[in-house]
Amino acid sequence: MTSLLQILLLILDIVQFIIIAHIIMSWLINFQVLNLRQPLVAQIWDGLNRVLDPIYSRVRALLPAMGGIDFAPLLVLLGVYAARIILINNAAAFY
Repeated sequence: MTSLLQILLLILDIVQFIIIAHIIMSWLINFQVLNLRQPLVAQIWDGLNRVLDPIYSRVRALLPAMGGIDFAPLLVLLGVYAARIILINNAAAFY
């Protein structure tokens, strides 16, 4: 059962990395450090959006309008951190 805990924590780490990469890439695109006309940048951006938009859209449906500020990535990242804390605090159940 320990390996199940480790697999779940690995999945949460991967999701956390993908969300942080998406956040950083969105900043770089908005500040025009990266250009979406470059094929590699466009492919990575499209791939990240395809992976994360189903998750973000559900969170955005629950959030009120914030005047152009998107808090969905922050809330999803906090959810990942919360799930990680819950798994680690209940690790005794996996032994």
